Amino acid sequence: MDDKKNKLNLFKRIFRSRKRTIIIILIVAIGIVVWRYYVARNNKEIKTTVIGKGNVQEELILSGEVSALEYANLTFQSSGELDYIGVKEGDNVKKSQVLARLDTTVLNQAYLSAESDLRRYQTSLDKTYDDVQGHQKDESFAQRETRTISETNKDKAYRAYIAAQQNLTNASMKAPFDGIIASVTYPFTGVNTVFSQPQIEILNPDTIYFDASADQSEVIEIKLGQKVAIILDAYSSKEYEGAVTYIGFTPRQAEAGTSYKVKIDFNSLNYEDEKLKIGMGGDAKIILSEKSDVLYLPSEFVKSDSKGKYINYGKKNNKRYIETGLEGEDRVEVKGEIKEGDVVYD
Repeated sequence: MDDKKNKLNLFKRIFRSRKRTIIIILIVAIGIVVWRYYVARNNKEIKTTVIGKGNVQEELILSGEVSALEYANLTFQSSGELDYIGVKEGDNVKKSQVLARLDTTVLNQAYLSAESDLRRYQTSLDKTYDDVQGHQKDESFAQRETRTISETNKDKAYRAYIAAQQNLTNASMKAPFDGIIASVTYPFTGVNTVFSQPQIEILNPDTIYFDASADQSEVIEIKLGQKVAIILDAYSSKEYEGAVTYIGFTPRQAEAGTSYKVKIDFNSLNYEDEKLKIGMGGDAKIILSEKSDVLYLPSEFVKSDSKGKYINYGKKNNKRYIETGLEGEDRVEVKGEIKEGDVVYD
């Protein structure tokens, strides 16, 4: 009996000892967490800024890419063997300059044959007119039939001649505008090409613009002539100036949602110096409205609660309620009992 009692007492002592140990461990763990939070909170960097004075802009940011008004992938209108390549990548060309040509042996023969047929049927028609001359009022049915056959034969020969001439002309690829050769699919002769395959890519760098898209809620805010700041992904540290020159009337095809074309022309762009490439992506910041010589703060320093908008003025947690005016992407116009140079805490 005493042995059982001793064992029970020993178990109770061990249990109480373990319970105390667990409680102590929990207290220590909670203390560590609280201490780390307190240290982190006190060591946290306190952000400050000063109230500035200058320009505040309300902006609309649209995504887009570099494009060109005069830009084309040229193809031949028929298949054939390349007989002449007159340009290489990077060449400057003039409008109507011959860039490439297919072999014209067969086409030239067809043209000469059509030309001969036209001469023959023209001569036959001249003879017919000579035969029926003086019978304008008493022309017989046989005479009219002969004349009509000669006229229609000549007309068909003329149309065949024009078609052969056009086919021969189409064997030569010409520049549709002044520009630069961007790429040449086959920079050598002797290869067979098909009419649907692009052969030469050409663009006029003077017509480069930024092609942006705006959805139906954004496009109503845009007006012709609005100033634009363009930032390209390839040149993220540079800001190009531009202006809105066209706003689409109909939605763009093959795009999710309803979006409209917004054409933005670059101001004073030197293509050779800037090295812009078709397809370069970026953002266009359209300036919807602008104020100058106003007090402003970075937007992150302007807070709000149920009473209104406020700033931590002069020290941490010292609320001072203010009014705001124009709100831009980075700056907010601020008004109230404040002045330029005053310190504001985050």
